Amino acid sequence: MMFPVEIGVIIPQLQFSYDDMLHRAQVIESLGLHSMWIYDHLYAPMMPDTPAFEGWTLATALLANTTTLRVGHLVLCNNFRHPALLAKMATTLDVISHGRLEFGIGSGSYETEHQEAGMQWGSFAHRSERLGEALEIITTMFENERTSFVGDHYTVRTLPNLPRPVQRPRPPIHIGGAGEHRTLPLVARYADVWNVPTYALNDYEHKRDVLHRHCVAIGRDPDSIRIAFETVLVVGRNQDEVGAMLAHAQRRFAGDGWGLEAGGCIGTPDAVVRRMHQLVGQGVSLFTLFLHDRGRDETLELIAEEIAPAFAGIEVRSA
Repeated sequence: MMFPVEIGVIIPQLQFSYDDMLHRAQVIESLGLHSMWIYDHLYAPMMPDTPAFEGWTLATALLANTTTLRVGHLVLCNNFRHPALLAKMATTLDVISHGRLEFGIGSGSYETEHQEAGMQWGSFAHRSERLGEALEIITTMFENERTSFVGDHYTVRTLPNLPRPVQRPRPPIHIGGAGEHRTLPLVARYADVWNVPTYALNDYEHKRDVLHRHCVAIGRDPDSIRIAFETVLVVGRNQDEVGAMLAHAQRRFAGDGWGLEAGGCIGTPDAVVRRMHQLVGQGVSLFTLFLHDRGRDETLELIAEEIAPAFAGIEVRSA
C-alpha cells in the first residue's frame, strides 16, 4: 500500500488560552498542512500548576471550528474512558467533523495523575491487556452496527453504534510505542498507523523489523500499516537562526526521551528536507512535529512554504 507524505504539527495545550489553540489550528489549516495533534492528560506531566485543557473537549472544539484540518491525540489514555463510551464519542466526532478525526490511543504514560484522580493504573502488562481488549471493542464498534465482547477487563453485549463513522472502514487508529512484546503486537493487530515515538527514533529500523515479524505471524501485510514519525523540528532560515533555536530546543526537549539528537530534524529548510527524504526512504509517510517555538506563525509558514512542497505528490510504501 502506498501513502502520501504529509506533515502534522503537535501543539501541546500547555499554558495556552483557547484562542491561542484555535489560532494555531486555523493557521495550520490555512497553510494546507495535514493535521494538528494535542495530548490527553489531566494536566501536563510534572507541571500540575500550569493551566492545560482536557484533550477530548479541546479536539471537539477545534474540529467544530475548522473545515479541512484533521485533529488527533498523541495519544488518548485508555484508562480515562470506557472503550464503549470512547468508541461512541469518536464515532460522533467523526460524523460531526465530516470524517476528520485521527484516533490515537495508548495504555497510559503518567502514573501520578492516575493516583491523584483515583483511576486504575497497574503494571505495563496489565495496562497493555486492557488496551488490547479496548481496541477489540473500539474497532468492532467502528465497523459494525452491534458489538459483543467478553474479556477479563471489559464486557459489551450487543451494543449498538449508530450512526456509523464517516470514515470507512473506520477513523485511522494510531498506536504509539515501541515495546517489542506488548505494544508492537497491538500495532500489528489493530493499528492503521504506527506512531514511532521520540524515544525510539535511535532504534527505528530494528523496531520496524520487529513489527514486520509480528505482522507476518498473524497474517497481516506490514505494508498496510502507515508509519508516522514523532520528532522535534528545529528550523531556521539561516545557520544563525538555527543555532539560536537549537539552544532553545535543547532546553525545552532535554533528555534522551525526546530524541532530539538521535532523530530530530534540525537545520535550514534544505537540511530538514534532506533529513526527511532520508526517513521517507525508510518508509515514513507522516511526520508529526514538535516545534521548538510551539507553533508560532513564522515557523508554521516556513514549514508550509519551504518544506512541505518538497514532498508534494510523493507516495511511499511502509516497507
